[in-house]
Amino acid sequence: MEIKFLLDILKYTLSGLLVIIGAYFILRNQFNFSNKVGLNLKQATPLSKDVIVLKLQAYERLTLFIERINPTSLILRLHQPGMYALHLQGLLLSEIRAEYQHNITQQLYVNETTWLLIKRVKDDTITIINAACAQLNESSSAIDLSKMVFARLASLDDSPYDLALSVIKQEMDEM
Repeated sequence: MEIKFLLDILKYTLSGLLVIIGAYFILRNQFNFSNKVGLNLKQATPLSKDVIVLKLQAYERLTLFIERINPTSLILRLHQPGMYALHLQGLLLSEIRAEYQHNITQQLYVNETTWLLIKRVKDDTITIINAACAQLNESSSAIDLSKMVFARLASLDDSPYDLALSVIKQEMDEM
């Protein structure tokens, strides 16, 4: 009877040890996975904050870009008394290209549709200026070019600049 009692104790002890060892290995893998996920989250959080800051700066810079290439603000900024239309046209186009080159890296932080819209606004602005200048002769004044550009802008149903700004704001809100 004593041997049977010792065998029962040994049987229960071994089965309990096997359960504890099995639970250890199962929980060890779970803890390792949780630690890896926790470590990844700790590393990802600062990166996400940095990316959000960069995206917000990109939206800010692209908003400024749209405002700066708007012919209304361009002409007010670059027009000088006594200037000829061709000279103003050259200055306007040069300023648009410089602004675009200065902000070209912002495409990394906005979606492709938004960037294509930004490019289209730039191209449309250049087209408006060139088309207005094509209707003038070489001796036309910068004021004549300004009037033609403003007339073309007024003839548009929707302002491409307002549309681009609303798309930027909408993308920023979705972020």
